[in-house]
Amino acid sequence: MSSPARTGWRTAFQRPPVQRPPVPRPPLARPRSCVLGGVSVALADHLGWPLVAVRWAFVGAAFLGGAGVLLYLWFWALAPLRPPVGTDPAEGVRRRVDVPWVLAGAGAVAGVAAIVLAAGGALPPGFGALVGSAALLVLAVAWEQVADEEPAAFAPLNPTAFRLSCGAFLVVVALALALTQNAGGSGILWLGILITTFAGAAVLVAPWGLRLWRELITERTARIKEEQRAEMAAHLHDSVLQTLALIQNRAGASSEVGRIARAQERELREWLYTDGGDASPAEDRDLAAELREVAAALEVDHAVHFDVVSVGEPVRRAPSELGAASREAMLNAARHAGGEVSVYVEHAGDRVDVFVRDRGPGFDLGSLPEGRLGVRESIIGRMRRAGGQAAVVARESGTEIQLTIELPKHDPSETT
Repeated sequence: MSSPARTGWRTAFQRPPVQRPPVPRPPLARPRSCVLGGVSVALADHLGWPLVAVRWAFVGAAFLGGAGVLLYLWFWALAPLRPPVGTDPAEGVRRRVDVPWVLAGAGAVAGVAAIVLAAGGALPPGFGALVGSAALLVLAVAWEQVADEEPAAFAPLNPTAFRLSCGAFLVVVALALALTQNAGGSGILWLGILITTFAGAAVLVAPWGLRLWRELITERTARIKEEQRAEMAAHLHDSVLQTLALIQNRAGASSEVGRIARAQERELREWLYTDGGDASPAEDRDLAAELREVAAALEVDHAVHFDVVSVGEPVRRAPSELGAASREAMLNAARHAGGEVSVYVEHAGDRVDVFVRDRGPGFDLGSLPEGRLGVRESIIGRMRRAGGQAAVVARESGTEIQLTIELPKHDPSETT
């Protein structure tokens, strides 16, 4: 038995209990991507229960006079949707319900209901076969839709053949029941036979209709994005792009401010006016487009401004030597001249001419030392080996490099 002094000593040095703040529960909100209404997912997240347990609770309550169905509908009507994640403008036009799984669930419920009611004698003779066949058909359509979205998982199977088989089986069952019934049969049964016959015929159209619906949703999403991009481009063109152009004109081509403004303007224009598609193969790209990319890269590293202009048809499948010589001429102009540099590409018939003109002090090709092979080999020698010509023309206001080459004859048999 401990003494009072020892007990007080322990109490004085005993740590107080840690008061942890309660963890707030997630709000009762339904997800936007769900199988049916998202009620089970919302309750499971809000209460911290397993999702499977919540779903089985609704299924069990459904047999208590339909209380589970009414409770589910009540939560579906009152529980709000979760706010969209991100700023995707297509979030509001996407389908919230996964159609294949809804069809599969409806078919399964109809099949189970037909079996239960037929066993209890609550259905007319033959009506259970109709409901069961319809449930099988709905499951077949749902299976094909799931296989269409995930073809790798259903590669060994043929969902289309299974759907057609179920449709034919449904029509056969309906016709067999119609032939075995007399004229005074139940009106409900005859209505079921008629509906089943039409359902068997419509099974060929249902997947195509769902596929068409998805295509319409995709087209609408793309149109909304394009409209928003066009509106943003018009707004930025009237404000930001005009400001960047004014900065370039005031700062000059050789200033650091002008160089940064040109780079930002080019990036902004590429983001606004490109469709985001895949890049074309290297052999199919236009020569002028390649030179514009070279100009953009050189403007970042040098105090220079390139003006690339092309005349005539796009120069596709141009010899690689022409592009390499043009890049070398532009690099020399950026290094030694700076300022404003003009690049002119002309395509007339089978001939391509490229002119690179700067406004620097100029140079004499004959006065260059023997070890300076940049112009002699990288430009003139490269064009000569490719079957073209290159010339360096010194002018009073700068230097112009002229590149000329004949394109190979196009053989029509290569494209057939």
